[in-house]
Amino acid sequence: MHRTVAAFAAIVLGAFGQQPGDSLPPWTPGTLDIHQINTGRGNSAFLHFPDGTTMLLDAGELGATGPRYTSPRPDASRTPGDWIARYIRHMLAQDPSPVLDYAYLTHFHDDHMGGNPAAKSGKGGYKLTGITEVGEQLPIRTMIDRGWPDYNYPAPLTGPMMENYRAFLSWQSKNNSMKVERLQPGRNDQIVLRRDHARYPNFEVRNIAANGEVWTGVATVARAQHPRIADLKPEDYPTENMCSLVIRISYGKFDFYSGGDIPGVRRDDDPPWRDMETPVAKAVGPVEVAVTDHHGNRDSQSAFFLSVLRPQVILEPVWSSDHPGHDVLDRMLSQRTYPGPRDIFATNMLEANRLVIGPLLDRLKSAQGHIVVRVAPGGDTFRVFILDDTAETYRIQSVHGPYQSR
Repeated sequence: MHRTVAAFAAIVLGAFGQQPGDSLPPWTPGTLDIHQINTGRGNSAFLHFPDGTTMLLDAGELGATGPRYTSPRPDASRTPGDWIARYIRHMLAQDPSPVLDYAYLTHFHDDHMGGNPAAKSGKGGYKLTGITEVGEQLPIRTMIDRGWPDYNYPAPLTGPMMENYRAFLSWQSKNNSMKVERLQPGRNDQIVLRRDHARYPNFEVRNIAANGEVWTGVATVARAQHPRIADLKPEDYPTENMCSLVIRISYGKFDFYSGGDIPGVRRDDDPPWRDMETPVAKAVGPVEVAVTDHHGNRDSQSAFFLSVLRPQVILEPVWSSDHPGHDVLDRMLSQRTYPGPRDIFATNMLEANRLVIGPLLDRLKSAQGHIVVRVAPGGDTFRVFILDDTAETYRIQSVHGPYQSR
């Protein structure tokens, strides 16, 4: 949409729609909501599909604290998993028995799944941290990750964090009928509308990548990007970030991208296969909204990747003073990377970022708060709401759009 038209639309919405200080209107059937939840302690997103199907995408809980890291939001009186569960219950307040139809972990790092070793134990004996605490409070019907059932790629996944997660899966499967699945790249029938599929034939969740296998764009065929593990030395194995899950959600003309922490900017001595963004971009194509890979870290958002996806809106989950990298932000904003308008919204922005990056950060549309992308029925238009993250009132701080889906 042309800037002058967008500005006029924003004025109209301000006069006749939601304004700063208002409550976010509840989700309604036909609407797609994407909530980037800000706990200050890692990534978490809640998705509410057009038919009411619900999905949690990551539930991070960092153990690290200090000046390099963002502070807990709303505060430190509760754990991140508890705040996430409370946020979701608030957004599902009209549902007397809220559940998560899907929970999905992009990869096995504490800022995406929770790894606090000092957490209290739940009813199943496992520690409550990140995803395990959310699952303790909200029933999860299907859990999707990159490793089930053997958790051995590229090598056996061990350690207290993984042992705790697997204990959670075991107990929930036996006692709460939770299903566990490994994401299958290429498929568009693994994550589906569970309540009224036939009513929204233009909605799709396409699995793009997992464990280095990337959809080719043909039927459900995927191709391995990583070499055979047998041909690599252990020190050259793919990293956890490189194994991240990637999906594209489409609703009519609207497309949303989430790629976990996949890298795309290689060091000079890295082999080409360590760039995951290039094959992923070829499979995904243009989107309306994209979450930054790897929090906008210096190894992400390659020029090729951005030029293919060309997002109108970029969501930047921040928990560290190196999110985003200076060069990364410059690429995301540059008209040389891809032409046309784009708006960037961040969940947090530390003073350290401002001291290093400087005025370039002033071009962000928002630098603090929960970010809600609300897609209108049918997918032709969408808006972005920034919600107050200092209290559970979730008041609107700003409204952006409407944006036209392409």
